[in-house]
Amino acid sequence: MKQKHIQILRVVCLRGPNIWTYRPVLEAWIDIGALEDCPSNTLPGFYERLSSWLPSLVEHRCSYGEPGGFLRRVREGTWPGHILEHVTLELQNLAGMPGGFGKARETSVRGVYKVVVRAWHETVTRAALYAARDLVMAAIENRPFEVPPVVENLRDLVDSLCLGPSTACIVDAADDRGIPAIRLGEGNLVQLGYGARQRRIWTAETEQTSAIAESISCDKALSKSLLQACGVPVPEGRLVQGPEDAWEAAQEIGIPVVIKPYDGNHGRGVFTNLATPKELEAAYKMAVDEGSGVMVERFVPGNEHRLLVIGGRLVAAARGDNACVVGDGRSTIDELIDSQINTDPRRGWAGDYPLNPVWLDSAARLELDRQGFRSDSIPPEGKTVLIQRNGNVGIDVTDLVHPSTAAIASLAARVVGLDIAGIDLVAEDIARPLEEQRGAIVEVNAGPGLMMHLKPAVGEPRPVGEAIVGHLFPEGENGRMPIVGITGGGGATMAAQLTAWLIELSGKRVGLVCGDGLYLGRRRIKAGPRTTWEAGQSLLMNPTVEAAVFENGGATILSEGLAYDRCQVGVVTDSDDLAGLDTYDIHEPEQLYNVLRTQIDVVLPEGVAVLNARDPLVARMAPLCDGEVIFFGSDPQLPVIAQHRIQGGRALFFQDGRIVLAKGFDEALRVELPIPPARAAERPNNGLGSLLAAVGAAWALDIPLDLVRVGIETFEPVPVARSKSARRASQSAVG
Repeated sequence: MKQKHIQILRVVCLRGPNIWTYRPVLEAWIDIGALEDCPSNTLPGFYERLSSWLPSLVEHRCSYGEPGGFLRRVREGTWPGHILEHVTLELQNLAGMPGGFGKARETSVRGVYKVVVRAWHETVTRAALYAARDLVMAAIENRPFEVPPVVENLRDLVDSLCLGPSTACIVDAADDRGIPAIRLGEGNLVQLGYGARQRRIWTAETEQTSAIAESISCDKALSKSLLQACGVPVPEGRLVQGPEDAWEAAQEIGIPVVIKPYDGNHGRGVFTNLATPKELEAAYKMAVDEGSGVMVERFVPGNEHRLLVIGGRLVAAARGDNACVVGDGRSTIDELIDSQINTDPRRGWAGDYPLNPVWLDSAARLELDRQGFRSDSIPPEGKTVLIQRNGNVGIDVTDLVHPSTAAIASLAARVVGLDIAGIDLVAEDIARPLEEQRGAIVEVNAGPGLMMHLKPAVGEPRPVGEAIVGHLFPEGENGRMPIVGITGGGGATMAAQLTAWLIELSGKRVGLVCGDGLYLGRRRIKAGPRTTWEAGQSLLMNPTVEAAVFENGGATILSEGLAYDRCQVGVVTDSDDLAGLDTYDIHEPEQLYNVLRTQIDVVLPEGVAVLNARDPLVARMAPLCDGEVIFFGSDPQLPVIAQHRIQGGRALFFQDGRIVLAKGFDEALRVELPIPPARAAERPNNGLGSLLAAVGAAWALDIPLDLVRVGIETFEPVPVARSKSARRASQSAVG
């Protein structure tokens, strides 16, 4: 008797568009053994255990399309593969990655299923998958299972491996505008757009953020002098050389004053409202350890504000507030901080919390000392104790900022030279002009934090991600270069090579990934089959590439997914080659159709699909295309071509020794290209089929037909070593 188990046979990461969805997924092949005969309604207590361990599964709608739908399926009876899918997604949801695509499908082997789940990060999703398997098996076998430690582990993985919330909000905004993104490495460096049209971000810094501007922002004395010279209000002050000099500067400026490192950041070592030699001496000794020098400045009364300037425009503003505790006559100040401040659910150390926990740093201890307290002091009942000045910069005030103050903030960013700047400003009332209240800009920061604007503690979130994307990609730009994706049998490699040649003749630096290798222009970078996701990504990341052509075999689509998210032109040469796909449980032409259609599913709405009219499975893909369709074939009388032309569509075919490009039956829109003798000698249909597919792609890209004619005459294909099955498939590549 087969054992009851869920054995994970293999896990495939499909990192680009694939047969399941446009997004990256993990495809797990599992063997459920004897559980094939044990749906969930036959397992005593399984429903109760699962629903009690993961009560949030009630939100999963499943096939019923309503909350509770999935649990209803579990109660009525469903199989472990389906349950594993939902549990994996829910564990990811609890770890901070909500929503997501999921599928569970039988294979041709009884008891073996493909479980497919959305993968934001491969390592995290793998961990969630294996944890879900253990949870489901524990529920089946009536064993204890602790969900919280599993979720905590997944959250730790998300925090350490996934994009930070500030970077993620920019990437999400780019995605909303149809701009593709590639993560470069394991940090927050991200490429938006492809090839020569790319832009790069590193959280709230961009490739337009100059090193000079960032250095100026870190040098508080230099930035202050530049701002002052340009008429930006700043607090009076100067660099000091020691505690005695600090006191002299304070007397020159006027009590009270602020002491801070002149090249510090994140507010470390900043001490405010200092009025006595003792306070200045203590503050100096602590500030000097936080930077390369110490500044003394006029204390500006009021609240601290953070103004976010992007591309010279004020986008968001937040106000700070004092952090205080009230004595109860029993608790120490340490205890009051924990019970009255840090219990606030908006506070936490992770990047997605709008407020940080309050702790007694050197500035807070100095503030306590000024009031006559220490951390272990017990304030009298009702006594308010100030812990931190402006410790909660998370109250949105964007709509209150006076226009003149917004203009000053914009000027400050330009003076320092930052395209994205966090302006620290102190004022009693942000709705009034600064000059009326002696308000001032105290710092200009590069790489500002965004969470206070994305998730303010009080007030409305601001679309700062959209503003950054709009700054990098003005209206009408989407970061895309022309991409042609080609799939099919043996003729696909030659079609890809010829298409790349035709694009190169049009004046673009083109990259090519095909069965013969990886090319930049006419230079082969790597030889051998390179139809891989990594090779494709290398082209998309190359800032010199202006257009790219990809040959995507069925095995590539099934094992890795496409390297790009969408394309301008998608070409399918034929559906004749099933060789080697049985490894992926693809045995029938109809299954191959579902593989090859992936190339057409990703054609952009303004793009074009180029399809073989003689191949019925390929011709069936036309309605899947979001854009236009061009059919090609050897005979203008093919029913698919004839019907397409009746509807005014574009088609190309052979006639009287020429390639004819026609739009409908309008003779004015008919062009004939002679086939050079060298090309005509390539019959049977291998070379001519590839020729039609490539010419169709060039036509879709609006390459001038005179260039296409020259390209056909001058193209020299590179011989490609193929298996016997591939050579047989190539002979039927045209219709």
